[in-house]
Amino acid sequence: MTAPILASATPAPALSAQSLSAPSLSDVLIIGGGIMGSAAAFFLRQRGLSVTLLESDLVGRQASGTNFGNVRRQGRPLYQLPLANRAMAIWRNTPALLGTDVEYLQRGHMRVCYRDRPDTAASMEAYAADAARFDLDLEMLSGNALRARFPFLGPEVLAASLSAQDGHANPRLAGPAFARAAQRRGAIIHENCRAIHAGKSGDDFTVTAADGREFRAPTLLITAGAWAKQFVEGFGETVPLTSRGPNMCVTEPLPYAIGPSVGVATPETLESVYFRQVARGNLVIGGSLQNQTFPDAYRVYVKPDNTLGQWQQMQRLIPAVARLNIIRTWSGIESYLPDSQPVMGPSGSVSGLFYAFGFSGAGFQVGPGVGETMAELIATGRTDIDLSHYAIGRFADVR
Repeated sequence: MTAPILASATPAPALSAQSLSAPSLSDVLIIGGGIMGSAAAFFLRQRGLSVTLLESDLVGRQASGTNFGNVRRQGRPLYQLPLANRAMAIWRNTPALLGTDVEYLQRGHMRVCYRDRPDTAASMEAYAADAARFDLDLEMLSGNALRARFPFLGPEVLAASLSAQDGHANPRLAGPAFARAAQRRGAIIHENCRAIHAGKSGDDFTVTAADGREFRAPTLLITAGAWAKQFVEGFGETVPLTSRGPNMCVTEPLPYAIGPSVGVATPETLESVYFRQVARGNLVIGGSLQNQTFPDAYRVYVKPDNTLGQWQQMQRLIPAVARLNIIRTWSGIESYLPDSQPVMGPSGSVSGLFYAFGFSGAGFQVGPGVGETMAELIATGRTDIDLSHYAIGRFADVR
């Protein structure tokens, strides 16, 4: 698995001085240093709570750093749009908030459907009408109007739904940027620190790392992605969490001409490709078939057949890409739940325990909003974001 993050350019933070025998005490412990955990650490520090974050590898290295980088709201369940809107406000303010550029570009996001699926076009129109109530303005395009604005689309494309206020960002930069900003505000971040056990005794949680270090706090937030299940089960709850590897590739550069990220709306997994063009001119491509993962070994391998099938679907969407060369492929380990919705909110059985994982390939855009929402919930005991759809209790009968 290629691990494209900022590690070579940004040294890992120095570990705080502490005894191996004396647990380190903070207000909040976080297991998992992806965009969810790193953003939560940042916003918790904004609220004045002390934070220790444990990451088994380097921050942002797994799903948060290997995904497509879509910052899109459309296509999400309507009940998730308030969370997506909260996240979007943060994305637009990232340079000032984080003090660095995460290559967020508000160039739009467009979903298209093919001529052999007119029912999908009807569904897109109905969604656009409903989403307007949540401040998501979608423009429906078809026929000559669509071809005039996006002449690169293939002849099979029937219609499109364009969200001009969405965009995309660089996932290699975003997670580490939140982590470093949190660290500058006083958060303690331990990279290459694999948590192997978490438990609660009295009022405090204790987390033990593979190297024997112990960390203690009255509040524990688990944002461990595909590795969250072992901790959930350790607290007597259950979740049917699985993992998959996105199939990603990037082409050689060509003149910059495509503003929005574009994806195919379809019930067929094979057809579901998407792409965006970065400022340097390369096309970043994802979607279609996924790769098998090996989370225990922290590995996933790109299956060549998946890349070839993805490339064929890209030529269906944009015939002109047939003249380009693919220069790199990669994958990562993403966590999935059967209903494609995350677990987010408090534990159903343990006071002081909180979860945010299982975002099923759609967590990058909402990541900053998740971090701010969890910080708000932990610090104040409430949030205006409706978390009822994400309660872990919906899996209570899985056993």
